[in-house]
Amino acid sequence: MWDLIFNPLVTLLTWLYAIFGNNIVVAIVVLTLLIRIVTYPLTAQQMNSTKRMQELQPELKRLQEKYKDDREKLAQEQMALYREAGVNPLGGCFPLLIQFPILIGLYQAIFYALASTPYQLVDLSERLLLPTLDSLIPLQNTWLGMNLTQPPTPPVNPTYSLALPVLVMATTWLQFKMTMPKTSPDANDQAAAMNRSMGTIMPVMFGAFALSFSVGLSIYFITSNVIGIVQYVPAVKRFLDSIFVRDAGAKKPAPALQAVTSSAPAKPTPAVTRTPAKTAKTPASSGKSYGGGGKSKKKR
Repeated sequence: MWDLIFNPLVTLLTWLYAIFGNNIVVAIVVLTLLIRIVTYPLTAQQMNSTKRMQELQPELKRLQEKYKDDREKLAQEQMALYREAGVNPLGGCFPLLIQFPILIGLYQAIFYALASTPYQLVDLSERLLLPTLDSLIPLQNTWLGMNLTQPPTPPVNPTYSLALPVLVMATTWLQFKMTMPKTSPDANDQAAAMNRSMGTIMPVMFGAFALSFSVGLSIYFITSNVIGIVQYVPAVKRFLDSIFVRDAGAKKPAPALQAVTSSAPAKPTPAVTRTPAKTAKTPASSGKSYGGGGKSKKKR
């Protein structure tokens, strides 16, 4: 099953390698750029869903305090809030699940293309869907004096290759800061605390990966992060949304979402004072007497 993703990407990477003069680094950069552009609509949908969920946090927190002793009622009120605001609480997960196999496939494609053993070379030749690309094997795996198939650590690579894990951490942190919505400074806000933790853990985790994996994969991490940063520059994001996102900019937040996220308290509606209507005088011909309390005479 995974070969249906790996093999086309390996073939495309090898083809780009041939197009760009047997430069594997340029091929990695271009392939990463193409994949990020193709998956941009999914990324935009994921980030939009995350942002809207963040806007609902004040109202969700109010519901949690109000129904803290009734979990069933809390769940019902939360679902009602999501429906009124037009927000799917799982909306940020589905695009990520679709992107995940593609990103793993791209990662593995670079791993297979940078074959460093005879077995990996044979495996690479079997994955190429275009027979004409077989003549390119083995691919050139040296760049700026660094062996792309080895980790960026001495003695297998020069000391300056250690700059790559640092760049991986820096770009991962910057991309996270740009793509995550602003959170509340409230120390008791669980969402804000989780975002702060992820902002620290993710750069360190990817830096550790960069130290353990090959230089070629570090180049992939850095390229992917830089593209993600550029995508979320406001001017670039507006341009990409106008091309790849349907009805970009035309879709307004649901009225319920605007209502629950408004920071200003609603002004009380002034009471309407009604002036009592004046009682109209009944004409004398009505048969009733209004003066002196007398009664009208009956006709014989």
